[in-house]
Amino acid sequence: MASESTATKVGHGLAKVLGIKLQYRDPQGLDDISRGESVYSVSSADTFVEQEPTTWEWITSIIPTGRGILHWAYHLFPFVHWIGRYNLQWLSGDLVAGITVGCVVVPQSMAYARLAELAPEYGLYSSFMGVLIYWFFATSKDITIGPVAVMSTVTGNVIDRVAKTNPEFDGHVVASSLAVICGCVIVAIGLARAGWLVDFISLAAISAFMTGSAINIAVGQVPALMGITGFSNREATYKVVINILKHLGRSKRDAAMGLTALTFLYLIRFVCNLSARRMPNRSKMFFFLSTLRTAFTILLYTLISFLVNRHHRGKKQRLFAILGDVPRGFKHAAVPTLNTTIIKAYAGDIPVSIIVLLIEHIAIAKSFGRVNNYTIDASQELVAIGVTNLLGPFLGAYPATGSFSRTAIKSKAGVRTPFAGVITALVVLLAIYALPAVFFYIPNSVLSAVIIHAVGDLITPPNTVYQFWRINPLEVIIFFLGVIVTIFSSIENGIYTTIAVSAGVLLFRVVKAQGRFMGKVKVHSAVGDQYMNDEGKYRDIPSASLNQSTSARTIFLPLEHNDGSNPQIEPQQAYPGIFIYRFSEGFNYPNANHYLDYMVQTIFKQTRRTNPHSYPKLGDRPWNDPGPKRGREEEYSDRPTLKAIILDFSSVNNIDITSVQNLIDVRNQLDRYAAPDKVDWHMACINNRWTKRALVSAGFGFPTPAGDNSRWKPIFSVAEIGGKGSAATAAEYRVNEEGLKKQRSQDEEEALPRKSVGDAGDAVARDDGASSETSDFKQTIANSKAYNGGVTTRVAAVHGLNRPLFHVDLTSALQSAVANIERSRSDEPRGVGTKGL
Repeated sequence: MASESTATKVGHGLAKVLGIKLQYRDPQGLDDISRGESVYSVSSADTFVEQEPTTWEWITSIIPTGRGILHWAYHLFPFVHWIGRYNLQWLSGDLVAGITVGCVVVPQSMAYARLAELAPEYGLYSSFMGVLIYWFFATSKDITIGPVAVMSTVTGNVIDRVAKTNPEFDGHVVASSLAVICGCVIVAIGLARAGWLVDFISLAAISAFMTGSAINIAVGQVPALMGITGFSNREATYKVVINILKHLGRSKRDAAMGLTALTFLYLIRFVCNLSARRMPNRSKMFFFLSTLRTAFTILLYTLISFLVNRHHRGKKQRLFAILGDVPRGFKHAAVPTLNTTIIKAYAGDIPVSIIVLLIEHIAIAKSFGRVNNYTIDASQELVAIGVTNLLGPFLGAYPATGSFSRTAIKSKAGVRTPFAGVITALVVLLAIYALPAVFFYIPNSVLSAVIIHAVGDLITPPNTVYQFWRINPLEVIIFFLGVIVTIFSSIENGIYTTIAVSAGVLLFRVVKAQGRFMGKVKVHSAVGDQYMNDEGKYRDIPSASLNQSTSARTIFLPLEHNDGSNPQIEPQQAYPGIFIYRFSEGFNYPNANHYLDYMVQTIFKQTRRTNPHSYPKLGDRPWNDPGPKRGREEEYSDRPTLKAIILDFSSVNNIDITSVQNLIDVRNQLDRYAAPDKVDWHMACINNRWTKRALVSAGFGFPTPAGDNSRWKPIFSVAEIGGKGSAATAAEYRVNEEGLKKQRSQDEEEALPRKSVGDAGDAVARDDGASSETSDFKQTIANSKAYNGGVTTRVAAVHGLNRPLFHVDLTSALQSAVANIERSRSDEPRGVGTKGL
């Protein structure tokens, strides 16, 4: 204690030397409990003094504890939570889903590798590593990680750009290096548990990105589908469309294969969906037939290609372009190349690559989690993506993320756990080692048809866009802006545009958040058709019946009706000179001026100065308030003077120095306006202890002294902490009820007839013991406050007595403000706290 006293003295002395006012928070010089009031006069209430949060308290709350570190490490591997309870029923579901996805991912991955300007085997490597690694870190049972169309296109663009500046690097070297760098960054974000960063990307931005990318990819595959060559399909989408139309006459036999394959894919899906609707009992069979349509199409056209090209294996002899040689096994397994030269070559593409990896995966995972009733951990999912891309390149993989189409298939196939990824990995491994000879004859145009068919599902349908319009027309504009930029520029620019515009709209909404002046309305709860006539319309209710209603209560609505409430209902001004003002969207430095300027402007319009003669001479008036013309009096005598302001902090979580300073400036401005009186500031619905500390530091939370003999009449909200009806009593009641049930069952057992007369003495002894125990328990019940209606209820203040102007709701704030205005008018002595809420 001595050391603490010495430290306190040293601290106070240092503060005095530096000119720090330690009593700035207590301008009245009163102790914390009785500031402006001698005593809280509810004799049965418990005193509560609210303690401010400290910096050390905040530091200890963010420093991880040993238990927290163990919990963090335990949740890095979610599979240990369920693998011990794995069973045959789960295995059967995972087998079906894993094999189904494997049949889809093999042809898709080879097609997507072509988008990335890589050989088809790199798509197989990426698929294998994605599904094999993900299940260790997965919090989603549905996600399938592997090559996807959009990320493959971005990777291909990176490879093209690097090839122009650094031709010494092969494409697969660039792709594997990019995957490792992106994986490192994403793992760091995930381990730091910063998955919330993804939430800054809006749904409109994601939809625009997916739609624009799908159109870009589909158009880029048309030349290969038609066998057209002679121009780049990686230019802006509109340029590719123009070149396709220019060179359409140069289409080859590939068009016959590609167009019929694309038609076949859509035809199978249409027939299966139609049949499933007409025969619901066989819908599962039609689902699997539809799911495997890609594999069926690839096998069919591979057979046709084999029959046509088996005697034309040379590149110049082939009747149409085919895939060609695919090496067996992991021929490109190696340590990825990482050096400053290669990283500098694609450094500008790292941000967009990370964004694509994140938003596609997290958006899909959250969507399927909601559909299948589980919650994903976004940070853990980032760890899963990062580790997959970090380790995959050692076997030749390029950047991979969650696939929408394969995830949907996996979910519908009845997957039970993330272990289904291992089954899919085995299917891909089988393809890598057993099917390369078959892959040789796959037509390139058919792979283009597979890509076009797959990305077609990524385009946002018109009905969804219409629903966006119904919800928020501005975001539809952002959506179309992103799509247009993607089509006329690039996928990367489309992503940056939508994210930047969405962030700009968010900041604009924060800066221009509109405060609301509230008025009070008396409402009644209407049950059923009580207030309706036989025609289903509302009927007039006699006011007498409303006044007798026990459901009547007072609520607060915006005076301007900009919340959509019935304009026929006119909210009443709370009290002459009292203004209730609600912050609608936080209260921080971007919007503090906007909020308070509107509040002050409105108050000036609806009130008058307390002292109309505060400017004795015309020259004393400020230039912006010149007053009435000569010989005329002020025309605002019918307006009330400003008495109090009630601020509703229900939508405010944190405040900062700028917003508090603006609040101080406005308080000083309004005090000069209301001089010689002082304006009372009441705060309601404060949700954060640090917000209270900031307000108290600025002198809010307690009354401003109006003179040497000024007194204050606080009104506190109190709650029961004991007695009948309290939470503690309810808990005690439940315990006692359980005890009574046990006692009754014991009494019934003891009352059963005895089988032997010789046991009568023992039975009597047991009965006497039971009766004694029962009497003791009944006496306990009788003494319990849960069964004793005459126990005095104990109450305590909800908010600290040292903060009388912080209120639990608007009603108590208004009561306190009105009570003190009435006190000041009648000059009645104060000193009464009241429970009356």
